[in-house]
Amino acid sequence: MPRDNRTPSPDAPVYTGAERLQKVLAAAGVGSRRACEDLIFRRRVTVNGRIAQLGDKVDPTTAVIHVDGERLQADTRLVYLAMNKPRGVVSTMADEKGRTALGDFLGSRVEQRVYHVGRLDADSEGLLLLTNDGTLAHRLMHPSYGVPKTYLCEVAGPIPRNLGKRLAAGVELEDGPATADAFRVVDTLGRTAQVELTLHEGRKHLVRRLLAEVGHPVSRLVRTSIGPIRLGDLRAGRTRRLTNAEVAALFKAVGD
Repeated sequence: MPRDNRTPSPDAPVYTGAERLQKVLAAAGVGSRRACEDLIFRRRVTVNGRIAQLGDKVDPTTAVIHVDGERLQADTRLVYLAMNKPRGVVSTMADEKGRTALGDFLGSRVEQRVYHVGRLDADSEGLLLLTNDGTLAHRLMHPSYGVPKTYLCEVAGPIPRNLGKRLAAGVELEDGPATADAFRVVDTLGRTAQVELTLHEGRKHLVRRLLAEVGHPVSRLVRTSIGPIRLGDLRAGRTRRLTNAEVAALFKAVGD
């Protein structure tokens, strides 16, 4: 796929009906119209499973477009954001009780109405995805797609050597068994330790309940990744638009 990782401009036009393919690609941030024509000419673009040709017209709201085998979301109405949720913020866009919610951090910077993908409890922090792409959001949340989520946790120590094997084998909780896809000790600090845990389930408070059940209650929890998307150095309370490459990676993660 082209190395241009720009996201569509928030001021990009919204198309209705069919438009020339190179115009749609350019509006989606792939590159200049001339560069997009070259991609089409070199047979690097497919539309609905068919190799595209110069002169093709598409409806960006319905066409399934791939560039170099990676899915491109060409509908400029769709928004994909990463957010670093601070501790103490509830995972709703607005809160009836007046508590600080996700929408309080967006202001007028995002014109479209977006929704959070999954949740983090108020005492947890870290990566959340916000989007108005309902189909992708559903797939990212559904356990059948197996999208992994990684958490950095501060827990009571010391950590026994066999804890990773125990978590991988499965721990019985009140609502059924739970397993960790990956586990490692990041650091030890006296009677506390930092551990990294990866799961693909999304049951309520699962990370906290799982670690508490094995004798290591969590005092701080930060989600650091959802599938291919990483929190990185995004500051608490800030959001950023996902790049085309990141959106393509999310589609790939759910088998699209």
